[in-house]
Amino acid sequence: MEHYIKVNPDTNIFVEDINPKGKKIILFIHGWPLNHNAYEYQFNQLPHLGYRCIGMDTRGFGKSSKPFDGYSYNRLADDVRSVIDALNLHDITLAGHSMGGATAIRYMSRHRGHGVSKLALFGAAAPSVTKRPDFPYGLPKEDITKLITSSLNDRPDMLSNLNPQFFYQHPSAPFLNWFRDLGLEAAGWATAQCAMTFRDEFLLDDLSKIKVPTLILHGIHDQICLFSLAEAMHKMIKDSNLVPFQNSGHGLFYEERDLFNMELVEFIEKGTI
Repeated sequence: MEHYIKVNPDTNIFVEDINPKGKKIILFIHGWPLNHNAYEYQFNQLPHLGYRCIGMDTRGFGKSSKPFDGYSYNRLADDVRSVIDALNLHDITLAGHSMGGATAIRYMSRHRGHGVSKLALFGAAAPSVTKRPDFPYGLPKEDITKLITSSLNDRPDMLSNLNPQFFYQHPSAPFLNWFRDLGLEAAGWATAQCAMTFRDEFLLDDLSKIKVPTLILHGIHDQICLFSLAEAMHKMIKDSNLVPFQNSGHGLFYEERDLFNMELVEFIEKGTI
C-alpha cells in the first residue's frame, strides 16, 4: 500500500506500507543518498514474520517531493512525526540507517519519542560524521566538503565512486548499478544539502534524551560512519546494545542481511535489552 503524506503545503512524503495488517510495526528511514528501496532485503523477509514494514522516502529523495530547502535534522524529524501521526502509529520500532539513523535520534529528542517503544540504529551518522574539537572520532570536515562539491559538479560520478566506500564485501556489478541508481532518484540539491547537514550538525546532546531500548548495528569496516561513532552512541544511550558486524562496511543491511534481520527481530521480540 502506498501513501503520500502532506507534511507542509509544498511537500508530500512518499510511504510504502508493506503488510499493513501486521501487528508489529517497524518504520524504516533510509540513509543518504538512497531511498526506502534500500531496505529491499528486509522487506522481502520481515513481513513473512508478521511485521508491518513501513518505508518512507526522505524529502528530496525517491518518490517524495523535492523542495529546494528544508533539509535540517529538525525538519526531517518533523516529517517523521507527520508520518507517524498520519498513519496513527503507536508502539513502533523506529529504525534508521546512516543519516536516517541521525534523523531518528533527533526525532527521539525533539518529539520525545512520540509513538516509539524501541529504536534501531544501523551505521548511524551520529553523534557527528565529522571530527570536532570535542569529538575526535569522525572524518575530516574537508572530506565531506569534497563530497558535496563532487555531488554538485558530477553527481553520477560521485555516486559511482561512493560504492567502494559503502561496502566491505564485493556485491555484483548489477547490484552496484541498481544501488547507484537509487541515489540518482534524488534531487541534486537535496543530496548536497543533506550532506551539509550531516557535515555540520552535532547530535551529542540528543543521545542522552533517548529513553527507549536501543539497538545499534554497525559494520566494523564502515568507512563512512566510522565504528567509533557506534561506540560513542553506545556509551551515551543508556539502554543500548551494540552489535558489531564483523564482515560489513556501511552497507550492513545488505552485506550481512540474514544476520541483520535476525538481530533486528530478536531485539524487537525481547521485552528488554
